[in-house]
Amino acid sequence: MKVAFYKGTRPGLSGIVNRLIRWWTNSPYSHCELVVAPIDGTYLCASSSFEDKGVRFVVTALDPARWDIVEFVTDTVSEKAAVEWFNDHLGEPYDLAAVLGFVWRRGHRARHWDCSESIGAALGIPESWRFDPATLHAALSAVASDVPFETTMPAAAAA
Repeated sequence: MKVAFYKGTRPGLSGIVNRLIRWWTNSPYSHCELVVAPIDGTYLCASSSFEDKGVRFVVTALDPARWDIVEFVTDTVSEKAAVEWFNDHLGEPYDLAAVLGFVWRRGHRARHWDCSESIGAALGIPESWRFDPATLHAALSAVASDVPFETTMPAAAAA
């Protein structure tokens, strides 16, 4: 299974939001997509998007200059369950309050999703509302490399 993390900058207001999210999370990532299937040089992806007003599927090119891909091993049942999660939640609104949650975290608003929260939920991650693109990237990268989470923390933080 693959998750793509957006490190590009869109034009206009979207670009300002990209920069703010990356600045606040101290990360190169401002958005993420679950990669569902290749389609003629592009990919079918699933996520929740402010521009698309919520949970949706989209066909996009994943240009390596703008996207980093994390691939991790899972079983076919988990992959099907993740796609099914997106089918079951298709059209549910984007959770703008979650994006503003970098100021305060209040938990999950029922049937509202941001990108990392929707992917986390589709993957079965408990309390997926706690993730932003940066922390989801870190968690999935640790799983992808089979490095235990506790060994990925700096020594000072682990003490």
